[in-house]
Amino acid sequence: MGLTPMMKQYFEIKENYKDCILFFRLGDFYEMFFEDAEIASRELELVLTGRDCGLENRAPMCGIPFHAANSYIGRLISKGYKVAICEQVEDPKSVKGIVKRDVIKIITPGTYIDDSFIDDSKNNYIMSIYLDEENNNFSIAVTDISTGEFLTTETFLTSYSLILDEISKFTPKEIIICETLKEELIRDIKFTVPALVTKKGITYFKNDENSILDMQFKEDKDKLTPLTYKASLALVKYILDTQKISLSNINKITVYNIKDYMTIDLNTRRNLELTENLRENTKKGSLLWVLDKTKTSMGSRNLRRWIEEPLINKEKIQERLDGVYELFSNIYLNDNLREALDDIYDIERILGKISNKNVNAKDLIVLKSSIEKIPNIKSILKDTNSKLLNEYYNSLDELRDIYSLLEESISNEPPLTIKDGDIIKDGFNEIIDELREAKTNGKNWISTLEANEREVTGIKSLKVGYNKVFGYYIEISKANFNLIPEGRYIRKQTLSNAERYITQELKEMEEKILGASEKLVSIEYDVFVDIRNRVEEQIDRLKLTAKTIANLDCISNLAYVALENGYIKPNLNDKGFIEIKDGRHPVVENVIEKGEFVSNDTFINRDDEQLLIITGPNMAGKSTYMRQVAIITLMCQIGSFVPASSCNISIVDKIFTRIGASDDLAGGKSTFMVEMWEVSNILKNATRNSLVLLDEVGRGTSTYDGLSIAWSVIEYICSNNDLKCKTLFATHYHELTSLEGKISGVKNYSVQVKEVENSIIFLRKIVAGGADESYGIEVAKLAGIPNVVIDRAKEILKTLEANSPKNNLKTDIIEDKISKEVSCEKDSILYDKQQSDVKEHEIKHKKRKDNFIDGGLQLDFNSIAKDSFLNEIADTDVLSLNPMEAMNKLYNFIKEAKKLI
Repeated sequence: MGLTPMMKQYFEIKENYKDCILFFRLGDFYEMFFEDAEIASRELELVLTGRDCGLENRAPMCGIPFHAANSYIGRLISKGYKVAICEQVEDPKSVKGIVKRDVIKIITPGTYIDDSFIDDSKNNYIMSIYLDEENNNFSIAVTDISTGEFLTTETFLTSYSLILDEISKFTPKEIIICETLKEELIRDIKFTVPALVTKKGITYFKNDENSILDMQFKEDKDKLTPLTYKASLALVKYILDTQKISLSNINKITVYNIKDYMTIDLNTRRNLELTENLRENTKKGSLLWVLDKTKTSMGSRNLRRWIEEPLINKEKIQERLDGVYELFSNIYLNDNLREALDDIYDIERILGKISNKNVNAKDLIVLKSSIEKIPNIKSILKDTNSKLLNEYYNSLDELRDIYSLLEESISNEPPLTIKDGDIIKDGFNEIIDELREAKTNGKNWISTLEANEREVTGIKSLKVGYNKVFGYYIEISKANFNLIPEGRYIRKQTLSNAERYITQELKEMEEKILGASEKLVSIEYDVFVDIRNRVEEQIDRLKLTAKTIANLDCISNLAYVALENGYIKPNLNDKGFIEIKDGRHPVVENVIEKGEFVSNDTFINRDDEQLLIITGPNMAGKSTYMRQVAIITLMCQIGSFVPASSCNISIVDKIFTRIGASDDLAGGKSTFMVEMWEVSNILKNATRNSLVLLDEVGRGTSTYDGLSIAWSVIEYICSNNDLKCKTLFATHYHELTSLEGKISGVKNYSVQVKEVENSIIFLRKIVAGGADESYGIEVAKLAGIPNVVIDRAKEILKTLEANSPKNNLKTDIIEDKISKEVSCEKDSILYDKQQSDVKEHEIKHKKRKDNFIDGGLQLDFNSIAKDSFLNEIADTDVLSLNPMEAMNKLYNFIKEAKKLI
């Protein structure tokens, strides 16, 4: 036995798409066979059947209706599969034997742009990475085919963390890499983002025999360097391989320099919760959640980019701040602008559909509706004064010619599909008008035929009908056969209780009507394609206007959020200090009761207050305070107003955080090792203009080891002239507070605590000076540790404190440290030696979920104990207790209540 002709065709096509699930078109279904069928049936919960294929055993098979394919494709793509769509490329009616089939598109996570799959507020990026290990540099190219944005950059490779940081900035759905990349880096890429990683040979990045980039970008290709050329070539090749067409919306290259934006590494993005919260990886609870009140999807995506890439150019930051200020100061103007923007649809993604040849008439009506609002937006901006708003005014193209074309051509309420007709307006095309008239007149003639025949024959039940098999017919019931005039009708079909007839005139009119209908649908489709192509020719103008609207939406949004939340315009300085009065954490203050957040001041510079040691109890607010300083700085550098009463910011080139840690079990690394890698990355990459947040450095090892490491890190940061970065250093090692006055630049601060009898209240206020206690046992009590354990812990603590050489140790260490000359070179050698045992890359880890939120509320431990006691009473199931148990329970309740009085 041999394979059937159809299965031979299947295997020939499948051979070229081994890494894809092949959707093989058979009639009204997409069928999958063999291993593809087994995967699809499992992932899509489809019934697995079989089909005779010419072999001894039936081929495993499953299928889906072609009209419902999108939902199934989306489910496969979200699980990391690729899908190859194999269609019939010949009309089955005109072919004898096997219909020719071919793959018309490969759908992957980075190229699937169906509305049901991609998020309106996020870009759907696909990235390529080229690493030149010989010269120790790399390049990246990234695009979103739904919007046409194409970016590329290159830089010298100091560590793999640079690559991982850029990946985390864009969070692509798919990454194209060279198969020569080291497995270590590939593994780290997969840890960084849940993207589909596709490997390609080295020639994929180098050989451009068909001048692909020339055709895609024309003269824009000259922006590329030899290194960015390779990454860009591979990405464009992959898009052509999968989409099978050149996408006209990807026609401009944006070459960016990593150094033009604030560097935010992977850990910092996560710790500061810029676009996602740590607990659920959702937008709620993030900085983006607070700031994003944009009116358009384009603006929402753009704002996300601004947060991911804060500016470091003072002039550009000031331009944004001035633009926000003008709208902030004129509420009427901004309200009118936001109302106008509210009517703008996602122009960028409509252009993506036009480029991809899958736009429908309804999409063009939506585009027309958006263009119609642009003149109003422009008129609102006419009298603005700020440089940025004037630039937006001048770059807004009203696109009146495109509006006129769509207004004259496309029906206001067209069908969803473009091959059903009724999409072109009357009067736009003479041939369409003639065919419509013929079709309408024919149908009018047929509608009067029934009345005429009833009158002539006297048969009141006579009716004229139509079906696709027999066309138009006259139907007469058997009871009226005797009334049919001789020779008037031609028999067409016999039914059980009736006969169907035609006349010569009816047949001629049917041919005229059906011919007109078929021609009309065909010509309407051709005219629609022509209109689509004419709009596509203006894609550059449309893209520029869409980008301007997105930028304008962001500026307007920041003005609105500032007014809504009581933010102020920050000032910028070149003197290296950050001064914040009454600073607040923008996210925390939005999730607690209004007015309950305790604001705090901050002053930090590169001289006498360069490193702030912050001490205080757990849950007192240290972490929230440090994060708010970083977030306020970042907000300023995206051009946003900030939550404070006044703010003066020196531009920061990088923000680093080392907050929280967890084991990297897959990499075989402990919490302490992860912590040390993060500290290592900071010490190697921070500069004098960086802002560093260090929380509990050294806590993952023994007390003396941890204290020594923390002490040494402080010395290194403050004494290394190439570093001396602005640093917030939270710690429970109270011995470190003795460094103030001993190491230049160190300043002590603590979280103020008020003691009331046997309880404490956290005041959430940062004050000068160090704290002497951590109140760890009180926090343990808050966590619900049994009272017997708490009481015993207090006894043990007293014993340890009485016998501990802590004070002597503290004095000895200080005297020993001060007596020695601190050598930066020696410290550098020490740190290099420490790093020789570890790999130079960032570790993706998930922060351990805390049981408590380090928010802005004051904590009274007596109140907490009372709440806990009441909860215990409320949770008691009295009916399940026997009399003796109930008495014991009541006795214990009374005993506990007396303690709380």
